[in-house]
Amino acid sequence: MPDRSAARSRQAPTADSPDRIRNVALVGASGSGKTTLTESLATAAGTVGRAGKVAEGTTVSDYEEIEQRHRRSVQLAVVPLEWNGIKVNLIDTPGHPDFDAEVRAGLHAADAAIFVVSATDPITAATRALWRECDEEKIPRAIVVNKLDIARHSYEEMLEACHDAFGLGPDTLRALFYPVYDGDRPIGSMGLLTGRHFGEPGPCPVSAEARESLVEAISGQDDTLMERFIAGEQLDTDSLQEGLTREILACALHPALPADETGIGAVELLELITTGFPAPTHRRRGAPPCDPEGPLAAQVVRVAGDSYVGRISLVRVYSGTLRPDTVVALADGDHDSRERIPALTSPFGRQQRPVGEAVAGDIVSIGKLATAQPGDVLHDPDEPVSLDRWPTPTPLLPVAIEAHTRTDDDKLSQALSRLAAEDPALRVEQNPDTHQLVLWCTGEAHAELVLERLRNRHGVQVDPVEHRVPLRETFAAPAKGHGRLVKQSGGHGQYAVVDIEVEPLPVGSGVVFAERVVGGAVPRQFIPSVEKGVYAQAEKGVTTGYPLVDVQVTLVDGKAHSVDSSDAAFQAAAGLALRDAASHSTVRVLEPVAAVRIIVPEEFLGAVLGDLSARRGRVLGTESPEPGIALLRAEVPELELGRYPVELRAITQGTADFARGYLRHEPMPDALASKYGDTV
Repeated sequence: MPDRSAARSRQAPTADSPDRIRNVALVGASGSGKTTLTESLATAAGTVGRAGKVAEGTTVSDYEEIEQRHRRSVQLAVVPLEWNGIKVNLIDTPGHPDFDAEVRAGLHAADAAIFVVSATDPITAATRALWRECDEEKIPRAIVVNKLDIARHSYEEMLEACHDAFGLGPDTLRALFYPVYDGDRPIGSMGLLTGRHFGEPGPCPVSAEARESLVEAISGQDDTLMERFIAGEQLDTDSLQEGLTREILACALHPALPADETGIGAVELLELITTGFPAPTHRRRGAPPCDPEGPLAAQVVRVAGDSYVGRISLVRVYSGTLRPDTVVALADGDHDSRERIPALTSPFGRQQRPVGEAVAGDIVSIGKLATAQPGDVLHDPDEPVSLDRWPTPTPLLPVAIEAHTRTDDDKLSQALSRLAAEDPALRVEQNPDTHQLVLWCTGEAHAELVLERLRNRHGVQVDPVEHRVPLRETFAAPAKGHGRLVKQSGGHGQYAVVDIEVEPLPVGSGVVFAERVVGGAVPRQFIPSVEKGVYAQAEKGVTTGYPLVDVQVTLVDGKAHSVDSSDAAFQAAAGLALRDAASHSTVRVLEPVAAVRIIVPEEFLGAVLGDLSARRGRVLGTESPEPGIALLRAEVPELELGRYPVELRAITQGTADFARGYLRHEPMPDALASKYGDTV
């Protein structure tokens, strides 16, 4: 890929006080243009000499090979820049729903959010849901209507669509800038408050009523401004700007701006960020006072692996000042370790640029923190502090893998441990029933990313294999079994005879062993051997190879030889007896059933119910925890849930919240059992 390092500023922007910092997350659907907008902002600020392009793989944010190949972000990236003496930490987040954990981490590290919507596409249900979450957290927001140069919808139409999609009040969404056109081509914009033109000058079809409506919305929460407005006084720009900032911080007004790939909107947005968005001193819920002289309180936002540098931890400082060579305690509630802070760097895509310190409110990178994990808190060893964590999506898509070669197998465990420590959305499981190594991911794109990082970062090649659910078997009716082992091969022989009775037990009973031998037919010292043989055979199964459960096996009779009987002989005979009993009874295959909970907008409820029915699901009931939202509970066989997270996302446009948990094993329908019952 082209090297743009020569065009980039070598000097990292710094800030000596929290009021000169702005932390802003760019969020929105995949393809809305967040990364391109980040490039436009960095170019306008002079941080890069020429804006990179996603299609060419030359952007600052998308520096991993998989991002450049698929032309989409897979992780958050911080791009610091400076505008009017203010350091702005732009946090470019992925739009693909598989990487929702990165979005949540980015929003947690930011003090405000810019929702980027594309004028070429409808506003997605997932974007609407994310807006509601930001509203609940009282995160100040602005809206950028992007891609106006290739728009299918006008700026005004998109503002109306945002108003409806986000459920905004009449004065909550207001255009702060309007695009200026030359024919159908946007050439710049004009600010409604100032009348200032950005880009090429041209006619702007904005009425005086639009500006008056904006001024009225800004004045609505300020009695003094409102009185002056009602009195017909011409409000000065500084007063209006102060009012706008108050409205934005109170989440009472969300300004909107136009933008496109040519850079229109970049300067305007930088002006809004630096003059209207909150500094870190605008205290967030659960955070300590943002005081550079206070006790240290910082939080690990994400951990990245680098083939050359090793682990790099991205950290948001909430209080105090973080300096190199300082000993800090690093804790998450479960562990507490102490580490010395090495050199600090400012992230800039793949680059890490040295900085001397990070004051409260800033975002910085720290290399080689051995135990750091996302969400961990860094604090002074003598002054413990706790910080709220952000929600992490539960990985629900299983991907079973096997090492490609013996060499890969030797390196696989350590590589997965490192990836799991970096990625809170990845869970690694060694399934005790199927003996498969399973990666639990948030979706197919996430799984592809994990496998690629195994290959490229850790040099480990794995092969995906079919994921198996832990099936079991049980007796459908009582049966008797006879096991006889008689071997004589010149010398010490093997002799044991075992007679058993097998009875079905209720679900969840496991395997119960009992004995009612009379007359010493089986000597007492060999009864534990029979029990051991029963359990060993049950673990291997009796007809299908799946573990046998929910039966009581009773030893009722047998025979022994004074010389040739042994522990091993009675174990083997017990296994033969159990298999013989199975041949005189019906053995049912049991499948695991999951308790499923789905929270979904009511508009998708019918589609979800129909899909569950096709998956042999049993709906237990639905309720409405809040208007427009349905909570559905069901029982669904786990065989039907393999790709369900991916398919549910498609059905509900990414708006459903899905949880599952093991409930019980129950008999599989005969038509299916014939498919899974021939494994021995």
